[in-house]
Amino acid sequence: MIKRRRFAALLVLAIAGAVATVVAAGGPSGAKAASGVPNIVVIYEENHSFDNLYGFWERVNGLTTIDRAHTIQVNQAGAPYNCLMQVDVNLAAESQTCSDSTTATSFTSHFPNSPFLIDTYLQPADTTCPPNPNAAFSSPNGFRKGTGSPGGCTRDLVHEFYQEQYQLNNGQQNRYVTGSDAVGLTMGVYDSRSLPIYQYLHSGQHPKYAILDNFFQSAFGGSFLNHQWLISAATPTYPNAPANLHSVIDSNGMPVRYPLYTPTGTVARGPLTVVCPSPLPNRACGDYAVNTMQPSQQPFGAFGAKLPLLTTPTIGDRLTGAGFDWAWYAGGWSNAAGVVNAPGWTNGNGPTCSDPNVIPNSPYPYCPDGLFQFHHQPFNYYVNYGPGMPGRTHLRDEAEFQQTLASSTGSCGLKPVSFVKPIGEENEHPGYASESSGSSHLVSLIRSIFGSACRDNTFVVVAYDEFGGQWDHMTPPGQGGKAGPADIWGPGTRIPAMVLYQGLRGPFVVDHTQYDTTSILATIEHGYNLAPLGTRDAAVNDLRRVISAG
Repeated sequence: MIKRRRFAALLVLAIAGAVATVVAAGGPSGAKAASGVPNIVVIYEENHSFDNLYGFWERVNGLTTIDRAHTIQVNQAGAPYNCLMQVDVNLAAESQTCSDSTTATSFTSHFPNSPFLIDTYLQPADTTCPPNPNAAFSSPNGFRKGTGSPGGCTRDLVHEFYQEQYQLNNGQQNRYVTGSDAVGLTMGVYDSRSLPIYQYLHSGQHPKYAILDNFFQSAFGGSFLNHQWLISAATPTYPNAPANLHSVIDSNGMPVRYPLYTPTGTVARGPLTVVCPSPLPNRACGDYAVNTMQPSQQPFGAFGAKLPLLTTPTIGDRLTGAGFDWAWYAGGWSNAAGVVNAPGWTNGNGPTCSDPNVIPNSPYPYCPDGLFQFHHQPFNYYVNYGPGMPGRTHLRDEAEFQQTLASSTGSCGLKPVSFVKPIGEENEHPGYASESSGSSHLVSLIRSIFGSACRDNTFVVVAYDEFGGQWDHMTPPGQGGKAGPADIWGPGTRIPAMVLYQGLRGPFVVDHTQYDTTSILATIEHGYNLAPLGTRDAAVNDLRRVISAG
């Protein structure tokens, strides 16, 4: 019998050949992939930069290695601030010990111009999270202590396409504050050692894991676009879009005014890129959807413009075409999509849904939780995955993923590829989710996998969709001349990522290999002998390199 460690070393060379043999024979007909190929599980969390969340993890390129040039934040004219302005209701209430008159907007603050620990001011027990799911967006600057629910939430931060490129400042990483509606909160960080995921992975009998400290979000901006890049390695198009959906940027590439940013001309924040030609070089233009849009088929939200259905290929199409089973498991999917009595279904019947946490006046059978994020469901934007289409069967509720693991006692019942997307309350998104409870939910998912018969044949990737508007000191590829696969879409800010796999060389590894989100696609494509979806996933490193790291 090949020992597990030796198997791990051989896997990089053997996996592609093993799968190629099966594909040549017509592919497996059931849920199982070729013998020796591990199942791949991708857990896709929300909105944190690497320094913000994992910066204190030992041995990483994190907060102990930052340099002043990529840390000290500068104003619109390029001069360093003295203080960090705060608009989060709880941070702004701290004693004012610093004054700043470096801009036309003089202010006082408790926070000097440097990273600060959010944990010092907001603890998990603090009642600063939304009091209920439907109140999540009712207080833009957050909930003052004593007015919300426990969790220690901050306010949300802007995280959009053009703004992030301004914040990166060609790789100098020093305009996160100026280019944000949340200003100084961009420099807040968590003590990684206090996170439930850190404590779990430093306890006895934890699975082998690797922190990837050179992993970047694939596209500039927010969740909508990065979910699309996760499954298609491409930016969606909106042919012949209405003119009012296009962004308008000024000479700095900014589409909006913020507390510390004054536009140099006419600006407008839109879901699409600017009309060509772009007024600023190296900025995308045309009929491309880059900021949040709604799908045009159920489930969708009542706000915002709807994107016409897409027909471009996805990783789901590639897997299905090669005969491999897969699923996208989303928390709250059964309620939102009206899949009555399926795993995850919790609401009653009637012309509207009875659960008090659903979006008010939801028409039965569509009963979306108040924090179900429609733009986090990327396959639902595609014709192939609409209601009544064959691909719809691949869109499932997270509860089914958990049930599959619970029943995996004698053998692993997972599909070859699984994507897991937690619901809003559990996805770690600033503003409406508690970081501590979201991290605890992540631990629960990992425990379920490694406590089942899937323990030894599952390759788990944990990644965050994007930076959430938060600073990171590391220059992305393509910025400031830094080498690596890049284009007009990204990569953007460095984000937290890890791999958990029992075939790793040691119990804890730090992998410094350069990756971006399309590396997840590359891993699936190489492992299952699938054609790349785009130029980026064809060029990036795939995550199996972590097996030889250590």
